[in-house]
Amino acid sequence: MSDLLERLRKRGWRMTAQRRVVAEVLDGDHVHLTADEVHARAAQRLPEISRATVYNTLHELVNQGEVVEVSTDTRAKRYDPNAHRPHHHLLCTRCGAMRDVHPTGDPLVDLPHSQTFGFTVSEVEMTYRGICPACAGGRSAGEAAPAG
Repeated sequence: MSDLLERLRKRGWRMTAQRRVVAEVLDGDHVHLTADEVHARAAQRLPEISRATVYNTLHELVNQGEVVEVSTDTRAKRYDPNAHRPHHHLLCTRCGAMRDVHPTGDPLVDLPHSQTFGFTVSEVEMTYRGICPACAGGRSAGEAAPAG
Protein backbone atom coordinates (compact mmCIF):
# COMPACT_ATOMS: atom_id res chain seq x y z
CA MET A 1 0.00 0.00 0.00
CA SER A 2 1.21 3.50 -0.74
CA ASP A 3 2.23 5.41 2.35
CA LEU A 4 1.42 8.82 0.86
CA LEU A 5 -0.69 10.08 3.76
CA GLU A 6 1.94 9.06 6.31
CA ARG A 7 4.73 10.67 4.27
CA LEU A 8 2.77 13.92 4.06
CA ARG A 9 2.09 13.94 7.80
CA LYS A 10 5.79 13.40 8.56
CA ARG A 11 6.67 16.19 6.15
CA GLY A 12 4.39 18.52 8.11
CA TRP A 13 2.30 19.25 5.00
CA ARG A 14 -0.63 21.47 5.94
CA MET A 15 -3.62 19.14 5.65
CA THR A 16 -6.61 21.22 4.57
CA ALA A 17 -9.81 19.32 3.84
CA GLN A 18 -9.16 19.67 0.10
CA ARG A 19 -5.54 18.47 0.30
CA ARG A 20 -6.54 15.58 2.55
CA VAL A 21 -9.20 14.33 0.16
CA VAL A 22 -6.80 14.50 -2.83
CA ALA A 23 -4.17 12.58 -0.86
CA GLU A 24 -6.77 10.00 0.25
CA VAL A 25 -7.91 9.48 -3.35
CA LEU A 26 -4.30 8.91 -4.44
CA ASP A 27 -3.27 6.68 -1.55
CA GLY A 28 -2.98 2.97 -2.36
CA ASP A 29 -1.32 0.36 -4.54
CA HIS A 30 -1.68 0.46 -8.32
CA VAL A 31 -3.16 3.97 -8.22
CA HIS A 32 -2.56 5.76 -11.52
CA LEU A 33 -5.38 8.28 -11.86
CA THR A 34 -5.64 11.19 -14.25
CA ALA A 35 -6.27 14.66 -12.79
CA ASP A 36 -9.89 14.45 -13.95
CA GLU A 37 -10.30 11.07 -12.22
CA VAL A 38 -8.77 12.47 -9.03
CA HIS A 39 -11.20 15.40 -9.20
CA ALA A 40 -14.23 13.15 -9.79
CA ARG A 41 -13.35 10.88 -6.85
CA ALA A 42 -12.47 13.81 -4.60
CA ALA A 43 -15.77 15.54 -5.44
CA GLN A 44 -17.66 12.42 -4.31
CA ARG A 45 -16.14 12.94 -0.86
CA LEU A 46 -15.99 16.74 -0.84
CA PRO A 47 -18.47 18.14 -3.40
CA GLU A 48 -17.21 21.73 -3.15
CA ILE A 49 -13.63 20.86 -4.23
CA SER A 50 -12.69 22.68 -7.42
CA ARG A 51 -10.82 21.30 -10.39
CA ALA A 52 -8.22 24.07 -9.93
CA THR A 53 -7.60 22.99 -6.34
CA VAL A 54 -7.05 19.40 -7.47
CA TYR A 55 -4.64 20.49 -10.22
CA ASN A 56 -2.75 22.78 -7.83
CA THR A 57 -2.50 20.04 -5.20
CA LEU A 58 -1.26 17.49 -7.75
CA HIS A 59 1.31 20.00 -9.01
CA GLU A 60 2.53 20.62 -5.46
CA LEU A 61 2.76 16.89 -4.70
CA VAL A 62 4.78 16.30 -7.87
CA ASN A 63 7.11 19.22 -7.06
CA GLN A 64 7.67 17.78 -3.58
CA GLY A 65 8.52 14.38 -5.06
CA GLU A 66 5.63 12.72 -3.24
CA VAL A 67 3.74 11.80 -6.42
CA VAL A 68 5.14 10.96 -9.87
CA GLU A 69 3.58 12.07 -13.15
CA VAL A 70 3.37 9.14 -15.54
CA SER A 71 3.00 9.82 -19.25
CA THR A 72 2.03 7.06 -21.66
CA ASP A 73 1.87 8.03 -25.32
CA THR A 74 -1.00 10.43 -26.02
CA ARG A 75 -3.09 9.49 -22.99
CA ALA A 76 -3.59 11.97 -20.16
CA LYS A 77 -0.89 12.11 -17.51
CA ARG A 78 -1.48 9.90 -14.53
CA TYR A 79 -0.41 10.42 -10.94
CA ASP A 80 1.40 7.65 -9.08
CA PRO A 81 1.79 7.90 -5.28
CA ASN A 82 4.47 5.20 -5.17
CA ALA A 83 7.18 7.79 -5.72
CA HIS A 84 9.66 6.29 -3.27
CA ARG A 85 9.53 2.68 -4.44
CA PRO A 86 11.35 1.84 -7.67
CA HIS A 87 9.00 0.12 -10.11
CA HIS A 88 7.87 -0.01 -13.71
CA HIS A 89 4.41 -0.08 -15.25
CA LEU A 90 2.23 -2.55 -17.12
CA LEU A 91 -0.28 -0.79 -19.40
CA CYS A 92 -3.33 -2.14 -21.23
CA THR A 93 -3.25 -0.63 -24.71
CA ARG A 94 -7.02 -0.94 -25.05
CA CYS A 95 -8.57 0.43 -21.85
CA GLY A 96 -5.57 2.12 -20.22
CA ALA A 97 -5.52 -0.01 -17.06
CA MET A 98 -2.13 0.36 -15.40
CA ARG A 99 -0.40 -1.69 -12.72
CA ASP A 100 2.92 -1.38 -10.89
CA VAL A 101 5.38 -4.19 -11.61
CA HIS A 102 8.68 -5.11 -10.01
CA PRO A 103 10.67 -7.21 -12.49
CA THR A 104 13.84 -8.89 -11.35
CA GLY A 105 17.15 -7.60 -12.59
CA ASP A 106 18.54 -4.12 -12.92
CA PRO A 107 17.75 -2.33 -16.19
CA LEU A 108 20.75 -0.03 -15.60
CA VAL A 109 23.03 -3.07 -15.54
CA ASP A 110 21.22 -4.74 -18.45
CA LEU A 111 22.07 -1.86 -20.80
CA PRO A 112 25.39 -2.69 -22.49
CA HIS A 113 28.04 0.01 -22.02
CA SER A 114 28.32 0.27 -25.81
CA GLN A 115 24.67 1.39 -25.89
CA THR A 116 25.00 4.27 -23.40
CA PHE A 117 26.61 6.55 -26.05
CA GLY A 118 28.59 8.27 -23.32
CA PHE A 119 25.53 9.04 -21.19
CA THR A 120 25.70 8.62 -17.44
CA VAL A 121 22.40 6.84 -16.93
CA SER A 122 20.81 7.51 -13.55
CA GLU A 123 17.21 6.37 -14.00
CA VAL A 124 15.14 4.02 -16.14
CA GLU A 125 11.40 4.21 -16.83
CA MET A 126 9.93 1.13 -18.46
CA THR A 127 6.37 0.52 -19.56
CA TYR A 128 5.27 -2.95 -20.56
CA ARG A 129 2.33 -2.81 -22.95
CA GLY A 130 -0.27 -5.48 -23.61
CA ILE A 131 -3.90 -6.40 -23.19
CA CYS A 132 -5.43 -6.79 -19.70
CA PRO A 133 -7.57 -9.84 -18.83
CA ALA A 134 -10.83 -7.83 -19.01
CA CYS A 135 -10.08 -6.58 -22.53
CA ALA A 136 -8.77 -9.98 -23.65
CA GLY A 137 -12.06 -11.48 -22.47
CA GLY A 138 -13.99 -9.36 -24.95
CA ARG A 139 -15.41 -6.70 -22.61
CA SER A 140 -15.53 -3.14 -23.83
CA ALA A 141 -13.20 -0.61 -22.23
CA GLY A 142 -16.14 0.77 -20.26
CA GLU A 143 -16.72 -2.62 -18.67
CA ALA A 144 -13.07 -3.21 -17.87
CA ALA A 145 -11.60 -2.90 -14.42
CA PRO A 146 -10.89 0.72 -13.38
CA ALA A 147 -7.66 2.06 -14.82
CA GLY A 148 -6.48 3.26 -11.40
